[in-house]
Amino acid sequence: MSVIVARQALTAEGWQNDVAITLEGQRIAAIAPTRAPATVDILLPAPGNLHSHAFQRAMAGLTETGAGSDDFWSWRTLMFRFLEALDPDDIEIIAAGVQMEMLEAGYAAIGEFHYVHNPPGGGRYDDVAELSNRIVAAAERTGIGLTLLPVLYEVGGLDGRPLQGGQRRFHNTYDSFVRLHEGAAAAVRTLPADARLGVAPHSLRAVPRDDLIAVATFEGPKHIHVAEQVGEVEEVLAATGRRPIEHLLATVPLDRDWTLIHATHATPDELAAVAAAGAVAGLCPITESNLGDGIFGAVRFVAAGGTFGIGSDSNVRIALAEELRTLDYSQRLAHRARNPLSAGGRSSGRVLWQGAAEGTARALARDAGAIAPGRLADLVALDGDACSLEGLAGDTLLDAHIFAGDDRAVRDVWSAGRHVVCEGRHIARATIEPAFRARLRHLRGAI
Repeated sequence: MSVIVARQALTAEGWQNDVAITLEGQRIAAIAPTRAPATVDILLPAPGNLHSHAFQRAMAGLTETGAGSDDFWSWRTLMFRFLEALDPDDIEIIAAGVQMEMLEAGYAAIGEFHYVHNPPGGGRYDDVAELSNRIVAAAERTGIGLTLLPVLYEVGGLDGRPLQGGQRRFHNTYDSFVRLHEGAAAAVRTLPADARLGVAPHSLRAVPRDDLIAVATFEGPKHIHVAEQVGEVEEVLAATGRRPIEHLLATVPLDRDWTLIHATHATPDELAAVAAAGAVAGLCPITESNLGDGIFGAVRFVAAGGTFGIGSDSNVRIALAEELRTLDYSQRLAHRARNPLSAGGRSSGRVLWQGAAEGTARALARDAGAIAPGRLADLVALDGDACSLEGLAGDTLLDAHIFAGDDRAVRDVWSAGRHVVCEGRHIARATIEPAFRARLRHLRGAI
């Protein structure tokens, strides 16, 4: 048992001053007023990061020189080429570095949308779940809450064309994927009890309809890329007569287990249907901006009662406050208005932080998302001495952290009660960082 004494805490009941939060094992056991000296200044529920491709962190900054016509598809070609350089040790070391950076940014958990399964050039490892094992090994080192989402990726388009080049590292048939999923399940069981296993049919382009229907019956969270690109919308519409989200709704029973990654190019009717189903919109604003994807209809979706969460996707930048700020600013630009997500005079910071915490908890199947007895202790403490927070309290403090500050204010992070960031540094940074740096240097020099 341990106790955190917070000068201010955003609990499920609202802001409370001078409270003791008692942790027992992975969970919050009690919240009570106290006169004891504070051990942290500001305590918040720590969101999870619902969408990550960890390996892409190693190529961050390497695709920013273009010929005037760059888009997602040209970036994707470079990513496939980069893939050919990665071995299992690379995958594990990069994943550990990424998870360390996420925890130091204030995230308590990660949804790893893991689609690199095979050796360079294709084929199979002796253990089909070899690279899933490496993601699990990284989580064991960092202490992050892991929801592992092995990806089913079968074909290169709705016409069924075979995978080419770097894509062959993703390939599975449905039968081989079932074996991989079983192996991933065995690996996840070696982690603490908060770890989860889900499934990720990559996209409507990569998974034939019958196999999409089959994986929809798997237990646990289900994540899928959908409607990220205009080209994808056009391909699905031409092949099926429906737009991507419309086609997904007609194919599988969407519910609270589903997270739709990006959903950038969704119609108002599609957004309303997703909200009504209880599915989460998995938004990755920094990556979506970096790739020039477009702007998600967040104002309309939230007004319809939709649930959103955030992820860092390509990991070009891992910055929790900036991810939320980018989401909000995209809506301001689209609507030419200030604070468009905070209807009714609410704080934009509160809407963003609380929405992301609750939404990512649902997407990752974690009993977290709020500071309340019985919930997982996914917590982040901010430094009240940060200049951006000086003299502020409550929702205004959240507004300042997101819009005027950054993740340098993150002081401590607990993931399911594991105190993994202390005084702004991950507890294993001294061993994780040197290997991460060396691997980045080697890979970047080889390209």
